[in-house]
Amino acid sequence: MLSNTCKYAIRAVIYLAVNDDEGKKIGIKQISKELDIPTPFLGKILQSLAKQKLLKSTKGPHGGFGLGRKPGEITLYDIVSIIDGEDVFTNCLIGLKSCKSNHSEGKACPVHDQYHDIRKQMKDFFVNESIEKIITNMKEKGDYIKL
Repeated sequence: MLSNTCKYAIRAVIYLAVNDDEGKKIGIKQISKELDIPTPFLGKILQSLAKQKLLKSTKGPHGGFGLGRKPGEITLYDIVSIIDGEDVFTNCLIGLKSCKSNHSEGKACPVHDQYHDIRKQMKDFFVNESIEKIITNMKEKGDYIKL
């Protein structure tokens, strides 16, 4: 459901939150290496997040990226809406342009009624799941996977 770009963005934000050290910036090459994401691709992703003030970016030899907000103030929804947009939470599951999830005057697609509640639950989850909660869950489970 989420693009690979969005998954990379989520992993990068979690990485920055886990490694947050009182405003210290982490260089793009280090993040890229740790997460095994191509540097130019990751740079574009992180710049998009920085443009929206989710991250802070500093140029120069001691530059890099850091969180623009506290981990408890960054939700998965924030990241998804910046990178993938809100379509995953609003559009027809099977892509029918005539579905009423795409047009107010449209007819419901064959799976509209069944998917409506799932889509709402999914959006609620993304809105309420903060980076801080994810990190807490990681610590509780001893799960420090390579993000």
